[in-house]
Amino acid sequence: MERYSDLSREQLFDLLEGLHDRYNRVEFIEPDPISIPHRFSNTLDREIAGLLAATIAWGNRRAIVRSANRMMEYMDNAPYDFTLNAEQSDFDSLRSYVHRTFNGEDFVDFVRALQGICRKYGSLGELFQSSYEQLGSVAAMLSKVRQEFFAFDHNTHSEKHFSSIDKGAACKRLNMYLRWFVRRDNRGVDFGEWRRIPMSALYLPLDVHSGNVGRALGLLTRKQNDWKAVEQITSTLRELSADDPVKYDFALFGAGIDGAVKG
Repeated sequence: MERYSDLSREQLFDLLEGLHDRYNRVEFIEPDPISIPHRFSNTLDREIAGLLAATIAWGNRRAIVRSANRMMEYMDNAPYDFTLNAEQSDFDSLRSYVHRTFNGEDFVDFVRALQGICRKYGSLGELFQSSYEQLGSVAAMLSKVRQEFFAFDHNTHSEKHFSSIDKGAACKRLNMYLRWFVRRDNRGVDFGEWRRIPMSALYLPLDVHSGNVGRALGLLTRKQNDWKAVEQITSTLRELSADDPVKYDFALFGAGIDGAVKG
């Protein structure tokens, strides 16, 4: 078996670029949770749909997409309008939803939080971007956004579905969400609509697949998939692409899913 960790920097770069080209294409969208915000043409709808889809993005991708589409049906397929104007009867209508451990009460809490944020900031994107501009780092931004999110009345169960960077979590789903809205290229997958956060500041959405491939390639030595591991692998990827390190998420995740690179 090829020892990927022994590849030269140039060989590693070529391998990652090739994998990136293979997976960063519109064919990637349909079976992936990013297909949910792609249903909408309005940025405000995309932001709400994207966060909710990312929130339940663990496990089988097709099951995630089915459940996220059901979320949109509960919200009358108008996520921003529903969120901004929801009243008690609308919240009550969400209580029958369930996706694995994300239940109807969690759904209600998330929409209530999103409603408060949208009424305070105008949009979810404004909260993220203004927080980044104020604090100057994605890590600090994620901490502030979580504080804002749970500033509203909620059940403590819902907190498990919004990762805490302050507790050292890898924040995979939040980093994935940021990739969707900050990254921009000509491939048609990521939206690149949040121009006030630089692509160079993003962190890899680290999960089991990308972590295993990253270790096989010598990009990551830390055994746990936590925030320290995210910092380590992203720092390594920045050496290969300083302006857009997270573009290699396509390479690492895709190769992990398909078995194109094995440890």
